[in-house]
Amino acid sequence: MERPGAVTDVPQINLERSKENEWISKDQIQKRRKKHKDYQPNYFLSIPITNKEITRGVKILQDAIIQQDKRLSKAMTGDGSFHVTLLVMQLLNDDEINIGIDALLELKPFIEEILRGKHLILPFQGVDTFGNQVGFVKLAEGDHINPLLEIAEAAKRIFQEKGILAGESRSYKPHLTFMKLYKTPWLWKTWFQTLSQNDKSVVKGVKKIDPKLYENFISHRFGEEVVQRIDLCSMQKKKQSNGYYHCESSIVIGESSTVLQSYRKDTPCWPSGKRPIGIQDLINEALHRERMGLKAKVKQIKELLLKPETQAKIRRELFEGRSINNSNQGNDVDSSDTLT
Repeated sequence: MERPGAVTDVPQINLERSKENEWISKDQIQKRRKKHKDYQPNYFLSIPITNKEITRGVKILQDAIIQQDKRLSKAMTGDGSFHVTLLVMQLLNDDEINIGIDALLELKPFIEEILRGKHLILPFQGVDTFGNQVGFVKLAEGDHINPLLEIAEAAKRIFQEKGILAGESRSYKPHLTFMKLYKTPWLWKTWFQTLSQNDKSVVKGVKKIDPKLYENFISHRFGEEVVQRIDLCSMQKKKQSNGYYHCESSIVIGESSTVLQSYRKDTPCWPSGKRPIGIQDLINEALHRERMGLKAKVKQIKELLLKPETQAKIRRELFEGRSINNSNQGNDVDSSDTLT
């Protein structure tokens, strides 16, 4: 027989728990929204452009534009930093950078599975803009598009699974940027130029990239880039002496034999900032990447061991182990007494 009131207490408790869970859920949603609202990418995965033919072609394009309007020289991207962005992300401290390095290392086997031993070759042809503010060389259509998109999607998934804010709201469109007008807002302003005491002319600001500036390059073939490596780069840290971005880590695409061929004198610098000269340099760089990956994993293990629930579990298992040992020793003593 049930006690009076026993049933009525349960819904009350469930109601209180429901309200508590609802409050926790709302709090978590607000925190998640705030985190995404504060999302400002400061790191990215870069495919560096190492083909000199492409670099020369883009420089010719930039010079042709500058000849038509010298002011636009300030909006041009340095040839040492030509690249294709694979993924953008936010890494706020050393711990998150280490997680990012670990994620990059985890990406490599996925890339190998996608490529299945084949080279990923990116052909560049034509010019376009994003909103007349960012000028870029287009990636030509072809069979290379799908594997590149698969790699980008795999990278996004791996980084996000590790708790890193990564990716953009707009769909991924691979491209090679050569000009950023939005980075030079002082060029937008209209000003007056005094030619003589009674003669003043109006100089209009440059608020958009005029298609006429690059009309001769609309269908120009710039060359092909064989993807050799992917770098984790900073948008904000000081660039290397050759103009390329600061690298935290890199992965090499392809087998070891391909690695030895790909690092020529014209290849942008590795994370150390030094240009590989021979096999020993390649070995040192490979060891450097392995150490960085191991350091990140050791740090994660340390953090796991410091958690109270982990320590409690270890103590519990040690206590159970001792109890079993003591029990076995007691059984041994009983057996010896019986035998004697």
